[in-house]
Amino acid sequence: MSIFETNFARENARYEALITRPNKVSGSYNGIYDRYVHPVLTAAHAPLIWRYDFDPASNPYFMERLGINAVLNSGAIYMNGKYYLVARVEGNDRKSFFAVAESESPTEGFRFWDFPVQLPDTEPDETNVYDMRLTQHEDGWIYGVFCSESKDKSVNDLSAAVAQAGIVRTKDLKTWERLPNLKSKSPQQRNVVLHPEFVDGKYAFYTRPQDDFIETGSGGGVCFGLCEDITDPVICTEEVVVSPRIYHTITESKNGAGAVPIKTEKGWIHIAHGVRNTAAGLRYVIYVFATDLNDPKKLIAAPSGVFIAPHGRERVGDVSNVCFTNGAVVNEKGEVYIYYASSDTRVHVAATTIDKLVDYTFNTPSDPLRSVDCVKQRCELIEKNLKFLNK
Repeated sequence: MSIFETNFARENARYEALITRPNKVSGSYNGIYDRYVHPVLTAAHAPLIWRYDFDPASNPYFMERLGINAVLNSGAIYMNGKYYLVARVEGNDRKSFFAVAESESPTEGFRFWDFPVQLPDTEPDETNVYDMRLTQHEDGWIYGVFCSESKDKSVNDLSAAVAQAGIVRTKDLKTWERLPNLKSKSPQQRNVVLHPEFVDGKYAFYTRPQDDFIETGSGGGVCFGLCEDITDPVICTEEVVVSPRIYHTITESKNGAGAVPIKTEKGWIHIAHGVRNTAAGLRYVIYVFATDLNDPKKLIAAPSGVFIAPHGRERVGDVSNVCFTNGAVVNEKGEVYIYYASSDTRVHVAATTIDKLVDYTFNTPSDPLRSVDCVKQRCELIEKNLKFLNK
C-alpha cells in the first residue's frame, strides 16, 4: 500500500470506531440526571471529507488540509424519532460554522451530514457565527437564533467586536431562510432564545442586553421582550428582567438563556448558564429556573446554585472551566436530553426526565443569598434528616 492508502485506511478506521463507540452512564450520581461517559461530539467527529484532500496526486501523504479545532455549543431538536444537533464547529482558522449531526440514539452514534449549513450571506460585515438555539415554533417553522459577530469599527482594537442575534428559519434543517438580525435598544445582544409559542399574539424572545462584547455592563440578566413581526424582528416592548444577575452567586458576572424553555404542567423550565469571576478567570455553569405558563416573563421558581458544572476532564479545553448549553430535547417518553459543551471544546449529554426536572426545579430550595442564612437552611435539612433516621 502507498503512504496515502495506509494513512487513509488508518484514519478512516479510527473515525468509524469513534462514531460507533457505545456510550454508557457514568458512575456519578445526584438523583437529578445521568451524565454519560463519552462526549457525543468532538473535533474528531468531523468527517474526513471535511478535513483531508482525498486525491493522492495533490495530497500524497494524506495530510489534513482544513483542520477542525473544536465542536461545541449545539442546538438540539427531536423530530420523527431522530435526534439532531446543530453544532458550532470551529476550524483551525478560528472561524465557526454550523453543521447538522444526526442519530437514532440520543447518547451516541451522531454523524455529521456531508455538508455544513450554508447560511445566506445577507450581513456583509459579519465575520463569525455561533451558538444556534433551535425553536420548533407553533407557527410551523423551525427557527435558529444565533450570535452574529462583526468587528467593532468604532475603536482601533482588533479584538473589539459587536454581537447581534441572527435569525434563520427552516422546515427540514437543509434549506435555510435568513431573516434580519434582531433589533432592540441594547447596543449588543448574545444568547437570545425564541419562545416556542406566541405570547399575546406576538413572538417572544429571551434576550441578554449588554453594553459591549464581553461585559454585560448595565445588563440586568436574562430578559424578556416581544416582537410583532418575525420577518422584521424588532423588540417592541421593554426588555423585562426575568432571571437577574445577583451579587455573590453563580450569575454575578453575567447569565444568559440556554436551551429553549421546556413546557411542563407547572411552568416553563429554563436551562440557562451563569458566570462568575474567580482568581482563575470566568467560570461558566448551568442553572435552572422556571417561569409562569401564562406569563413567561414571570419568575416562579429558582432552585439554588449549580445544575451542571464542569468536572474532571470537562474542566480542560480551549476556554477552561466552562459548561454551556444551548440545546435540550424532550421525546415522547418524557425523557429529557441536555446537550452541553465543556470548556469550548466538546459536546456532552446528560439525561433526565420531565418528572425529575419538575421535582428539581420546584422542590429544590432557592438561594438565601447570605452565608448565615445558607447555614440555617442546611441545618434545617440536617435536623429533618436526623429526626427521620431516629424514628
